[in-house]
Amino acid sequence: MQVITRFAPSPTGFLHIGSARTALFNYLFARHHQGKFLLRIEDTDKARSTQEATKAIIKGLDWLGLHHDGEIVYQSKNQVRHQQVATELYQKNHAYYCDCTPDMLETAREAAMKTGAKPGYNGRCRDRGLTAGALRLKTPQSGETTLQDVVQGPVTIQNDQIDDMILLRTDGSPTYMLSVVVDDHDMQITHIIRGDDHLTNAFRQHHIYEAMHWSVPIYAHIPLIHGEDGAKLSKRHGAIGVEAYEEMGYLPIALRNYLLRLSWGHGDDEIISDEQAIEWFNLQGVGKSPARFDFKKLDHLNGHYLREMDNHALFNLIKGDIKAHVSDIPDTRLARIEQGMNGLKQRATHVKELAQNSLFYVQNRPIPLSEKAAAQIKEDRVLLQDLHDILADVTPWTESSLEQCLRAYADKADIKLGKIAQVLRAALTGSHISPSMFEVMDVLGKEEALNRLKDPL
Repeated sequence: MQVITRFAPSPTGFLHIGSARTALFNYLFARHHQGKFLLRIEDTDKARSTQEATKAIIKGLDWLGLHHDGEIVYQSKNQVRHQQVATELYQKNHAYYCDCTPDMLETAREAAMKTGAKPGYNGRCRDRGLTAGALRLKTPQSGETTLQDVVQGPVTIQNDQIDDMILLRTDGSPTYMLSVVVDDHDMQITHIIRGDDHLTNAFRQHHIYEAMHWSVPIYAHIPLIHGEDGAKLSKRHGAIGVEAYEEMGYLPIALRNYLLRLSWGHGDDEIISDEQAIEWFNLQGVGKSPARFDFKKLDHLNGHYLREMDNHALFNLIKGDIKAHVSDIPDTRLARIEQGMNGLKQRATHVKELAQNSLFYVQNRPIPLSEKAAAQIKEDRVLLQDLHDILADVTPWTESSLEQCLRAYADKADIKLGKIAQVLRAALTGSHISPSMFEVMDVLGKEEALNRLKDPL
């Protein structure tokens, strides 16, 4: 059997982090089994579905690197097929028409709640033999249904707890519950991996499979993601669109690695490459408990992947941000950033932070000074003048010769090298935090470095 999974978002909003993890799990499971990962846009809710949301979802998946196989399936284009299946269910006496109005349904619901009865549809039209109205599925009224879920284990529900759901509305349009089953069958989906908030839906959908004598896919209902405080995930926890993570400076590989570790694990491994993820991923490793979203852990992973990333690729990633902050930068200045990338990326957690920390290499003289840097220079102006004068004689202008010169000066003047680095850093970068001063001076070049030391004197 060829494994076929699907990711089936509704285009009513952005691709949030929980949906992104669902897509990732489906993608990895399919790739692990050399199967197919399909994308279906469930756009049957015309009132809420938008083209903008559809584009955002597709763009978010592409940015994450979760590339689907084949053409995108748009559920709204399959409505005729959905209606045909509903008609077949009716012809096989597995469905019936219902003329209950919304007011009648609400009245029946309120009456049931007062008596402690099941508040769902009461089956009023089940045996009336109507030939028009909404079409409802005849679900078994006795016995029980058990689903064998790979993550949740066997889950059983009494059939009398499931009411007769609507398949076709009074206008003939198919409902989501019907469309999902028909599309999954027609797309030959073998495994349905989705959030455990869909577990109740699985029981309803199961009866459509049974009535049509279709093979039921293997279910894997994965736990939801909660906030760090254990509460339901909200915007303050990280329930924002994937595009927002890109804007905040996260790398897709870091986000993939982090999402993989939410409710799934492989021993104590934290840093997991894409190749390892595909090789190791299985549904047996998914736990039942909700995962907790932790920005600190995501930041840690993002910093790791920044440091591992190729310097030229990183430079291209931040070049646009750099040019947005400093206009008309000569290529010779831009080249400093790539040259100094080894030191820059050691101190950055996000791409945006890396870009911000790189600005001192390309800023026009006199470079702006932070409040701390200005105070440092004011306090050590004499030392700064001495450093300028001794550095003017350094030849060749390399990291090693600069370090040798400044260490010798520190010993002779009985000044700690850290003190020297502080005042140099303030004048050369305008900040109190930066890569090694020896590296910074080497990247800036002798003329630029000496001019920067001279500017605030």
